[in-house]
Amino acid sequence: MYQRIKDFREDKDLTQTQMAKILGVSQSTYSRYELGVLDVPTDILIKLAKFHQTSVDYLLNLTDNPKPIR
Repeated sequence: MYQRIKDFREDKDLTQTQMAKILGVSQSTYSRYELGVLDVPTDILIKLAKFHQTSVDYLLNLTDNPKPIR
């Protein structure tokens, strides 16, 4: 999961600081999410999925399909 979060951020050419601001968390907290040191709370997972236009299932490695089911 953590690699997918990082890959999405890098694909959009965003820094950790920029992504953290979008999510309303500190850069250090966001960094811990990407490193897998800190579990990503459900509300942040939902924000990430909406921002990246994917599903929470994809972020959690429950599917390999990055597009959400409509």
